[in-house]
Amino acid sequence: MADANVIEWIRQKYLAIAGDLDERARRRWAAAEARSLGWGGVTAVAIATGMSDRTIRNGIRELQDPDAAPSDRQRREGGGRRSRQQEQPELLEALDALIDPETRGDPMSPLRWTCKSTRTLAAELRRQRFCVSSNTVARLLRSLGYSLQANRKTIEGKQHPDRDAQFRHIDRRIRAFRKARQPVISVDTKKKEPLGKMKNPGHTYRRKGDPQKVKTHDFPDKELGKAIPYGVYDVTHNEAAVSVGVSHDTAEFAVAAIRRWWKRMGRQRYPQGKRLLITADCGGSNSPRTRLWRWALQQFANETGLKVELCHYPPGTSKWNRIEHRLFCHITRNWQGVPLETYEIVVNLISSTRTDQGLEVHAWIDEAEYQKSKTLTAAQMLEVRLVRNKFHREWNYTILPNRM
Repeated sequence: MADANVIEWIRQKYLAIAGDLDERARRRWAAAEARSLGWGGVTAVAIATGMSDRTIRNGIRELQDPDAAPSDRQRREGGGRRSRQQEQPELLEALDALIDPETRGDPMSPLRWTCKSTRTLAAELRRQRFCVSSNTVARLLRSLGYSLQANRKTIEGKQHPDRDAQFRHIDRRIRAFRKARQPVISVDTKKKEPLGKMKNPGHTYRRKGDPQKVKTHDFPDKELGKAIPYGVYDVTHNEAAVSVGVSHDTAEFAVAAIRRWWKRMGRQRYPQGKRLLITADCGGSNSPRTRLWRWALQQFANETGLKVELCHYPPGTSKWNRIEHRLFCHITRNWQGVPLETYEIVVNLISSTRTDQGLEVHAWIDEAEYQKSKTLTAAQMLEVRLVRNKFHREWNYTILPNRM
């Protein structure tokens, strides 16, 4: 066999030209080098290039008989290693039985809901006497039309028969208010966020190997409390105001957020505003069944002189409320991967939320204490001047100011 210097010399030559050669040219070049070295040349070239000695010998046979390999092919027909599914015809069927929710077989099998990992699938297939790796499983899954997918919230539960009719009613009222240049807002409470060094889903850029350290367990800290963001989204101006509460998500807190939006932003945007349209969900602090919600809106109408019209989305359709996909999703994306340690951090992250469509968000802390389960007297409820719409009066109504 050639000495180390010869092997190194062959290696350097190979590295210099390997990028310009296809498979057949590499094979034949290695064969020519091996023949020029004589005895031991095949082994020396195999060591220098990393090629199989069988490949080099095939190249020598091609050089001796140019007709052995057609000029339009890299290999002879049928050459190369056979695929796993060719070697094991039942492999695809076995894999499909593991991954397909309808044909996995035994419902008591632990793989029924945990076999999404290619490593787990490969291990189970090997247990069934198949020869397969996790990379091969991933390739086979793609060929079967599978891909990694997250859950998608699309099942809305039992739908109200007038669901679409209420959507059309809301759309007509929004169009009418915008045509008259009157304010239209969409309101809702975002998910409560416990404060502290807790993991926040998502990623953020940091130096490699220096991730943000957070608590192992996300138990709420009673001393730090929770942030309660209540959003008011201006449909016309693509602008939002978010009040971050520190106590409880009550109807009074919700109306206080609307009042703060009107005082700080709304009346400047709509100096001729005489009516206000609010679209809201059918539950939570702004539920139409909550007496405190109607009474607090009456106080707001009395203070501002606005006629406040309410249109509620049908039960189970809260995700259609504009504030969900115009504001809240962008806030979530903006603070992903950042621990929400203090109220100030929450407010700053919400305020810095922007989109290419021009969304502008303003946020502030509401430090007031709001009483839970507050009861109202009959006399207080008599103050509410409520006019119900003929169409679904439980969802559509107007609150008139007491001083007109």
